[in-house]
Amino acid sequence: MGEKTTVQVKKAGLNKTIYDNAKNHFLGNFPSSLPIEQAYVHIGMYLGWIIEQELYSEYFEEEAETEIYRFRRKEFPCTILSEIWDGYLGFELFNEEGNMFTYYYYAGGLFKKDYQDVLAGNLPSIYHVKDTWENFEAMSGRITQRYVEWRELIGK
Repeated sequence: MGEKTTVQVKKAGLNKTIYDNAKNHFLGNFPSSLPIEQAYVHIGMYLGWIIEQELYSEYFEEEAETEIYRFRRKEFPCTILSEIWDGYLGFELFNEEGNMFTYYYYAGGLFKKDYQDVLAGNLPSIYHVKDTWENFEAMSGRITQRYVEWRELIGK
């Protein structure tokens, strides 16, 4: 990416952004009838998509090389992927393009709307979504669609 893009990212404050944290969910308005692990599902699905698109940072790759490899092999689900990082979704996990898209899509509220539309549907809450590979694939398709739209929007 060009110098102008880097300046825009720094001006936007992305170099210290925390996009989500499971703790904020299970300590907030979280259904008491569900296991805490359900607060990690949506975060893990997004992080899994980031891995598949290779939009993660060198730091994340160094720290989670084995987990990235194992996730790609579907050796553990999205919940575990998220739990490994304590349900944390922050700027240092993404490369520059990953951060710019995440800021637009995840922090901008589109991810939550899409997650509701694609997976939660008539469920009592987003926390009731099951962590399955079928659900991951469905959500990945929607995120990819939004990513393509975003790239067109920014002229890439």
